[in-house]
Amino acid sequence: MDFNDTPEEAAFRAEARTWLEKNAAPKDPDDPGDDILGERTSPEIIAAAKEWQKKKADAGWACITWPEEYGGRGATPIQNVIWGQEESNYSVPPNIFGIGIGMCGPTVLTHGTDDQKKRWIPKLLSGEEVWCQLFSEPSAGSDLAGLRTTAVREGDEWVINGQKIWTTGAQFSDWGILVVRSDADVAKHAGLSYFVVDMHSPGIEVRPITQINKGQGFNEVFFTDVRIPDANRLSEVGNGWAVAITTLMNERASIGGGGTGGGVDDLIELAASVELDGRPAIENSSVREKIADLYTRSRGVQYTGYRSLTALSRGTTPGPEASLGKLVGAALAQEMASFGIELGGVTGATLDEGATPGDSLFQEMYLAIPGLRIAGGTDEVLRNIISERVLGLPPETRADKGIAFKDIPTGPAS
Repeated sequence: MDFNDTPEEAAFRAEARTWLEKNAAPKDPDDPGDDILGERTSPEIIAAAKEWQKKKADAGWACITWPEEYGGRGATPIQNVIWGQEESNYSVPPNIFGIGIGMCGPTVLTHGTDDQKKRWIPKLLSGEEVWCQLFSEPSAGSDLAGLRTTAVREGDEWVINGQKIWTTGAQFSDWGILVVRSDADVAKHAGLSYFVVDMHSPGIEVRPITQINKGQGFNEVFFTDVRIPDANRLSEVGNGWAVAITTLMNERASIGGGGTGGGVDDLIELAASVELDGRPAIENSSVREKIADLYTRSRGVQYTGYRSLTALSRGTTPGPEASLGKLVGAALAQEMASFGIELGGVTGATLDEGATPGDSLFQEMYLAIPGLRIAGGTDEVLRNIISERVLGLPPETRADKGIAFKDIPTGPAS
């Protein structure tokens, strides 16, 4: 691994930092960071996020890896990581465009027609329109190809009926990418088609899901006779699975810059501020041993992430590090949150910023992280990816392989 910027990367970092210094205020060290799930996003925050995205677009700092003809800079993936690292040091609005820019836009650029690209890409890049991803369903989460939302063609339109779930940001999105079943007479992967849907269309109902931490970042989305023009279809009818794979690959390629053990730093601060047996908890040998263990493991996750950054810097494709980082990192963060609650004693059971040591940081983490262990690939899916694609183990047995979707059993045997 190489932890140093190349001369070209260093020059790019300096250019990005100079622009940010002129256009944004440095982040407060006590700033908890972005509300990555949009759980408490207000109209004012959305307006501020759109204004910031427009400012970046006007200066050529939005979607920098996209082709120049569509408003990007044609930048490299490592330059995109560098930009993200530098931007994270400044107080800017939450990124409500992560799904649109990281997943939807690249999919349109890969599979869309020239007319589709000209129609959607400019407003996505400039922040004028927000996008969401309509993939998961109540009966099709990890097994996305088992989805049941239907699309029936009527002339130049498709009529959509069904339900999607866990849709982040649907409540404030203008457009969505949608995978539906257009043919139940073929095997499940072969009967899917992919559309772009106007989220303001008649027949779409968005219902926020109130989570255990009172956030409402996820939504259920219901489709009742929603009409989508055939002009909004990406790729050929029945090729939806291939298009969806493009989307999911871009999701997994959204690699962060790696932190410096922030969660452990917060634990150390908490342990120094609370007492155990009449002395600061940080002086207790068991507490120190636990924190040291968490710190060591968090560094392992961090340096594994650096392998991906090194691969990007060298112009090669990262390996399984992204899946490993999420699989191990999310569970580790949940363990840190649990230990933080334990350190708080009886106050650890409360969710009151004014009464809880650490301003309820670890309580919020503990309630939110289980959702992150599901979003973007569950622990089980990531383990399958690692076992099959890294270790070369045999794939799971599929009882539905080669069977028409309509003939796949859906209930207990009689």
